[in-house]
Amino acid sequence: MEKIAPTTAELEVLNILWKKEPLTVKQIHDAICKTKAVGYTTTLKIMQKMTTKGLLRREPNGKSHLYYSNYEKEETRGRLLDRFIDSAFGGSASSLVMQLLGNKKTSKQEMEEIMQIIEHMENETPSK
Repeated sequence: MEKIAPTTAELEVLNILWKKEPLTVKQIHDAICKTKAVGYTTTLKIMQKMTTKGLLRREPNGKSHLYYSNYEKEETRGRLLDRFIDSAFGGSASSLVMQLLGNKKTSKQEMEEIMQIIEHMENETPSK
């Protein structure tokens, strides 16, 4: 399966599906409408395009269809992050982290979580 990076609107649909799938167009539309006004046909068109692109699959369910994501959340986020790091930071993850920590007040709890992740990664990385 080809790796396709979703658009912002497509990612919004995927985030809803990743919480609880399968869902109908109406269920996804209702979830989107909780945060912004969008027409039902707009939601339907986005999901039809996503199905054509291979981001979603649909299965008949009576008079409607149930939609499923074809990609896992972590796989998709990783792909989007890699693309962002490559395009905005020249492939440098450390530049991204330094920019992020410099632009936003990071809480003590967040810093502790980051340090735990780094420590965990160091302990799992074999010494050369």
